[in-house]
Amino acid sequence: MKESRDFFWPSYVDLMTALFLTMLVMFVLSYKLFKDKQRDNEQLIYDLKVQVEEKRKLDEIKQALQRLESNYFTYNQRYKRYELNFPVTFAPKSDVLPAEAQAPLVKAGRFLLSQMQALKSDDNVQYLIVVEGRAAKDLRYPDNAPQNLDGPAVRELSYNRAMAVIRLWEQAGLRFPANLEVVAAGSGFRGAGRYTGREEALNKRFIIQIQPKIGSIGK
Repeated sequence: MKESRDFFWPSYVDLMTALFLTMLVMFVLSYKLFKDKQRDNEQLIYDLKVQVEEKRKLDEIKQALQRLESNYFTYNQRYKRYELNFPVTFAPKSDVLPAEAQAPLVKAGRFLLSQMQALKSDDNVQYLIVVEGRAAKDLRYPDNAPQNLDGPAVRELSYNRAMAVIRLWEQAGLRFPANLEVVAAGSGFRGAGRYTGREEALNKRFIIQIQPKIGSIGK
């Protein structure tokens, strides 16, 4: 009987020690899971706050951009962009702005600058003002003819058309602030919202797109 009692107590102590260590490990794991869950919840709350703030800023930007609707610009719902209300059509293979279009373009540029300056209430948000030049195919030839290939010369022509507008604004003294980045682009025979068929010649033009810069919202 004595030997049995002598065996029981060490085994009992070992069992209790093992149970204690098991409970300790489970407590540590549970505490870690709790802290991880707490961090996840805090991150989720932070992400939701950021998304709400970004949504608020985007709504403010959208409302502010609506002021561009005027005698100079109209909003194209299909392609989600602002376009000039008056046509500016270049001569074939020319990047020289038509004389009759220069004065209206300067007025449109001044109006655009004044409306965009009203958005400077939040200096963290930056905008891209993309002046995109385009070119028209020669309908006397098939689409796959060498004269209608969308090569470097066509891209250069359409880019120079965009630069003609920007240079006109610069010569008129228009100075866009640092949070408004004006860039020229040439899409050649490509780009969304092109005229097709018999209206192909109307693509000898440019469009203006205004967008908040990705990454500048929510900083």
